[in-house]
Amino acid sequence: MSTSDWIQIGVFLGIFLAAVKPLGAYMAAVYEGKFTRLDGWIYRILGVDPGEEQSWQQYSIHWLCFHVVGLLAVLGILMTQQWHPWNPQGFANLPFHMAFNIATSFVTNTNWQNYGGESTLSYFSQMAALTVQNFASASAGMAILVALARGITRRSVGVIGNFWVDLTRTTVYILLPLSLVLSLVLIQQGVIDNLDAYVKTTGGQVLPMGPAASQIAIKQLGTNGGGFFNVNSAHPFENPTPLSNLLEMIAILLIPAALCYTFGRLIQDKRQGWALLGTMLIIFVPFLLLIVWGEASNMEGKELRFGTVNSGIWAAATTAASNGSVNAMHDSFLPLGQFCTLFLMMLGEVVFGGVGSGLYGMIIFAIITVFIAGQMVGRTPEYLGKKIETFEMKMASIAILVPPLCVLVGTAIAVMHPQGVGGLLNHGPHGFSEILYAFTSMGNNNGSAFGGYSANSVLVNILGGVIMLVSRFGVAIPAIAIAGSLAGKKTTPVGLGTLPTHGPLFILLLAGTVVIVGALAFLPALALGPVVEQFRLR
Repeated sequence: MSTSDWIQIGVFLGIFLAAVKPLGAYMAAVYEGKFTRLDGWIYRILGVDPGEEQSWQQYSIHWLCFHVVGLLAVLGILMTQQWHPWNPQGFANLPFHMAFNIATSFVTNTNWQNYGGESTLSYFSQMAALTVQNFASASAGMAILVALARGITRRSVGVIGNFWVDLTRTTVYILLPLSLVLSLVLIQQGVIDNLDAYVKTTGGQVLPMGPAASQIAIKQLGTNGGGFFNVNSAHPFENPTPLSNLLEMIAILLIPAALCYTFGRLIQDKRQGWALLGTMLIIFVPFLLLIVWGEASNMEGKELRFGTVNSGIWAAATTAASNGSVNAMHDSFLPLGQFCTLFLMMLGEVVFGGVGSGLYGMIIFAIITVFIAGQMVGRTPEYLGKKIETFEMKMASIAILVPPLCVLVGTAIAVMHPQGVGGLLNHGPHGFSEILYAFTSMGNNNGSAFGGYSANSVLVNILGGVIMLVSRFGVAIPAIAIAGSLAGKKTTPVGLGTLPTHGPLFILLLAGTVVIVGALAFLPALALGPVVEQFRLR
């Protein structure tokens, strides 16, 4: 790696880490109720009393109902899009299996794509269905994190906040302002944003148009990742310049990283937030360096205007965060790069991960870590003053087992069914990697793809949609349940046997737990794909 490579990596890490504290402090102030002028009318429309708090069961029901309504709305729009306005290309209605996959994908913040945006969806579908869900699914994930923070700080109470208040504050005061600013900057850089019909050049080439910039901003900031165009952020209308590329890469990790500081502020112990961020960086940076180093001499599938370094940084950021956007073809990466992108997703999307969902996933791993440490020394485990008992461990176990189960079962079904293997571009180990990557992406709410696997079949669409729903809800509901259980407990004073959860020892234990759980679940599958492919290269 050259000096230029190190400088580019340093600039990327330096900028987004410098924004952690100011943005994290602002988000903490939002959730502490210091900004309330713009949201009162929303509560009146919804018929919500912002002062009325909910138990974890009520919070879960409202959270689920919100997603069900979103799912049905998106499904309805996609299956009737030819009769809606803003469809200058006259795109037809989508069949149920395809619409179901897209709807579940965007409602669960996965944004897996089985379609080419410029050849399948109208502007109305892109805006009214997908862009709305980019905001809604991101806000719902951040709401759970805030509820979990309340559960940790509260003592002997049965409520963890109001879902509609958390959702509204996230959307109005965090996601909308940040998206507006980034959209304007991207438009200045050349990202298109219009409602024009497609343009046909004198040479016969058709240039797609559309309201791209507004969706690109929230797709990155909300760790959504669904591209407006088929080739995603490799498209010059979606990501035209090195500066737009840098800003979009930073946007991918900006909120997930800043939420660590927000969490520390909300629980009134900033050291805990820094410890969680440090854990993420300990895992993330080595994988980032491995990808960049491994792809240093491989320009296949990459844009010349970005080069190998920015392609590698993006690949690491988008698979560590639950984002899924790409500026290079991951199918063209060498086996080492493929292994790293797969493994970052297989860790459960807790290394930054989705906005909110990544951090509450890491907190669940922290609970498991203190439980393991407590068993080693023969003491009842504690996390942030709350005893970790049977209920919390059952919920945490469900949360970390559901995604691997979804990935491995989905992959097994696909490789055994003609429709599952029918869309393969390659066969042998690389073909298996393509299928494994697809279901790893769907099962961990990521959304990226190798690109060599045509997954638009009835089997993959329905199976993938079910997997995305189960994986999202199978982690989120246990997290809310843990929040409610912790809120009902008394705080235990710190004693000589208490394991400090903000020091280097705990950071290493937590990072080791995350990596070991991921390795135990997935190394056998990885050995059949990128590992054996790497040996075959030699």
